[in-house]
Amino acid sequence: MSTDADPIATTIRRHRAGEGGGLPSICSAHPTVLTAAARQAVADGSVLLVEATSNQVDQFGGYTGMVPADFRDLVARIAAGEGLPADRLVLGGDHLGPNRWQRDDPATAMTNAVDLVTAYVEAGYAKIHLDCSMPLAGEPTPLDDTTVAARAARLLDAAERAATGTALEGRIRYVIGTEVPVPGGASHAIDTLAPTPPDAARATLAAHREAFAAAGHADVWPRVMALVVQPGVEFDALRVVDYDPAGTTALQRVLDDEPDLVFEAHSTDYQLPESLAALVRNGWAVLKVGPGLTFALREALFALSVVERELVPEAERADLPGVIERRMLAEPGYWERYYPGTPDEQRIARRYSWSDRLRYYWPDPAIAAAEERLLTNLERTGVPLPLLSQVLPDQYRRVRRGELAADPRELVIDKVRDALRPYAAACRPHPNGAPS
Repeated sequence: MSTDADPIATTIRRHRAGEGGGLPSICSAHPTVLTAAARQAVADGSVLLVEATSNQVDQFGGYTGMVPADFRDLVARIAAGEGLPADRLVLGGDHLGPNRWQRDDPATAMTNAVDLVTAYVEAGYAKIHLDCSMPLAGEPTPLDDTTVAARAARLLDAAERAATGTALEGRIRYVIGTEVPVPGGASHAIDTLAPTPPDAARATLAAHREAFAAAGHADVWPRVMALVVQPGVEFDALRVVDYDPAGTTALQRVLDDEPDLVFEAHSTDYQLPESLAALVRNGWAVLKVGPGLTFALREALFALSVVERELVPEAERADLPGVIERRMLAEPGYWERYYPGTPDEQRIARRYSWSDRLRYYWPDPAIAAAEERLLTNLERTGVPLPLLSQVLPDQYRRVRRGELAADPRELVIDKVRDALRPYAAACRPHPNGAPS
């Protein structure tokens, strides 16, 4: 993949030229996930696109406690530590808009959204998702395209102003859309999901083009890189809706007259490898993934907790699953309204749900300390191969082949990479016309 000054433009150009390929978009703030993503990009020789969501990182700290500059520094430090060249790292902002302030009046919410976008651009983020699809206090659901587009134009204006005189001037790439899945998966049970109607997608494009021109930014349109539409993929706590290419045949034609645009797919977590490949082949050249990566992280750490129970005296154990359960019960705000049902059903969801509301709790000091203690304990004891075979069989086979060290931290990183490898394969370009 090219490492020129604008790797996003290179990816889109190659995709639209029929060479396939795309970009996985890593939406996670966990250092281990970021390490795995950087390592995967190094192995592939590819671009690493990392996006902070508006609830993770904002001008007030978000749920991670990081402002955009903090997250930038974290990602850059991890990427450099893994040997990824700086010109192969792209930072993006996901769902940037009034998402965090939906209960506020429109004036207050949009003022905060302007400040949010400004903070991201000032920190050097080159890919900005303008998401004003959510209604604010007192507004109807859903919002009309005209209102959404006008608000997006206001945020675009703020971004362009913030970029003036910086290295990002004339280089920011924008993502638009009105049928935008909520961050992190559906909050209610789902069985089926209809793709965006082609006419609705065209109306979204027209409304944004007109709004950007009315705001004095018609010249920015060639830098609008992607349209978010619903290809019919989603997940909730217990179900995954798989991609059906036949359902998007007409939708795929919407961008025929937009040579600078591709589709961006949200909520692709847990799609089968063949579905990811089909999405890219059908025009969804940006595949966003987040909860699926921390889900894999949790799988690895819980697996190692089983090993810890076999090897470490009870008084010395980290008991990571137990610590997580106690902290989630003590602070239920991030999961309670997403996991209805009996106490046993809620307990299972807290630990194993596809929605992975657990991901909001990794920064908790008690959980972070237990995670570190688990890994330290197993560094001391070692991870015997028979136990590794029992709990992490894929990693066991790589250790046996000499491809992976039986080090607990390396095992966790490799397990997260198992969630990333299908994205890498789906997004690999094929210049000779045949998928690789």
